[in-house]
Amino acid sequence: MKILIINPNSDLEMTEAIQRTAESFSAGEFEVTCKPTPGAPKFIETYEDEIKAAPGMIQLVRENEDKFDAFIIACHDDPNIDVMKEITRKPVVGIAEASMKIASMLGHRFSVLTTSEHSIPIKEALARKYHLQDVLASVRAPRKETIKKSDELKYMETAQSSIKEDMAEVLVLGCAGMTGLDKHLEEKLGVPVLDGIVCALIIAAGLVKYKVSTSKIRRYHPEY
Repeated sequence: MKILIINPNSDLEMTEAIQRTAESFSAGEFEVTCKPTPGAPKFIETYEDEIKAAPGMIQLVRENEDKFDAFIIACHDDPNIDVMKEITRKPVVGIAEASMKIASMLGHRFSVLTTSEHSIPIKEALARKYHLQDVLASVRAPRKETIKKSDELKYMETAQSSIKEDMAEVLVLGCAGMTGLDKHLEEKLGVPVLDGIVCALIIAAGLVKYKVSTSKIRRYHPEY
């Protein structure tokens, strides 16, 4: 089995971090390759960034259709996820959809930890798109006064607020750039903390093994 992870941005450091997480999880059981998106912005922060990334993402899928068994979109906004699902017969999994849906299975309510206040409504909109709004406890970003603290410390404080004030039982890391923090936080918090890269690999590998993919009978164009 071969799974291609598409990093929708062009940042090589983030691409390498995603690759390390993917290889650690796959542990040689299947092959994982993470590629940055050609021509994309360095970071995906706005809807304009998503549009700019679309041509390169489409290119990666079409160039690798016959080389991989599934595709993963490694940005927690799930940018261009619908066109990705439409243009290939292979399974396509977004890390936001995967992590939030798995979170809904592991506890009564979950919270998403995100990078900035600007992205909070984006995550809330995604939860509604995936029909998870009733089990979303909150979306939280680190407070401005914690910006100079280490990632682990500022997200630890954010997570503690989600658990104590919002009654979250499961936490989702709401950015691919947060990969690798899951077990560090989980050990100290005592609740499941989900890395979207790992969640997407769990689902994508399962779909490949089960030999099922996206339906093309109605919503997505059947000619692809």
